[in-house]
Amino acid sequence: MAASVPSIRAQFAGPAPGNDSGVNHPLKITTDPALLFPPDREPTIGGGDLLSVHIYGATEYNPTARVSLDGSIALPLAGVVHIQGLTLTQAEHALAERLVAGGMYVDPQVSIQVMETPNQIITVTGETRGVGSVVPALGRRRLFDVIAAVGGLPPTASHVVTILRPGKDAPLVVDLGNNPANGSMANVPLFAGDTLVIAKTGVIYALGAFRTQSAIPMISNSPLTVLQAITMAGGPNFEGKREDTRIIRTEGTRRIEVKVNMSRVIAGKDPDPVLQPDDILYLPTSGIKAAIRAGGIATLMGIAQLSSYITLSH
Repeated sequence: MAASVPSIRAQFAGPAPGNDSGVNHPLKITTDPALLFPPDREPTIGGGDLLSVHIYGATEYNPTARVSLDGSIALPLAGVVHIQGLTLTQAEHALAERLVAGGMYVDPQVSIQVMETPNQIITVTGETRGVGSVVPALGRRRLFDVIAAVGGLPPTASHVVTILRPGKDAPLVVDLGNNPANGSMANVPLFAGDTLVIAKTGVIYALGAFRTQSAIPMISNSPLTVLQAITMAGGPNFEGKREDTRIIRTEGTRRIEVKVNMSRVIAGKDPDPVLQPDDILYLPTSGIKAAIRAGGIATLMGIAQLSSYITLSH
């Protein structure tokens, strides 16, 4: 059942306290370079990783083995070594110590290369071109490279993305701007274990007597106001009934219709309402103005004059 709200001042004058809407409470963009561009960190070894081991100067020693689920690896001359959770450098030292302890080498220079890594991944979820994806992460990956690896951003995706990082209490919120491929934020590093969340951009529908009826995407994660939507729709047509503009909003199973005086909003005499995703901004048509524009005003005046003449004749 539609409900009519007679006044717009209390409900739409600005962000509403206690409302958890992403429109009224946009995410705070992360701007701290120390958070956005942390120093490089070496990836750690996990169960299932396929490793290739080499010793400098000993071409005969080049085994390839997979780390077991318990985090250990079995190598010739070294036996079983637990290396899960170690960086490559730490694992190289651990293997070198084991080889020295076995009496086979004096000072072996061990080198480990990761061939496959089912655990070193970045998860991408949300508004992607697929249901969701994982991207291998051998070391750091550029944010835009990760996005490109899952097919890029669809038109419905927001350019404000969220990075969830293990060990961090708060997410990183990155605004890629209007040119995600070439902006500075494209270089924000992602690491194994990160989750990249791509939100769906909000859309406002401008219908009725606007110069351009259209679906208007919300810019980044910023609120969109009635005045901004009017401007993006090209403004009202001559026949638009400005004093009877409507915001039509669906909340659950209810449809709420709010009346707005567009002229007063444009003049700054009324608050500029904040719109929410999927709102419909509807501008009705004035019958008289439509008749004037169509050239029918002369007919209307003729009918009025004829009616007056008949009345006077009697």
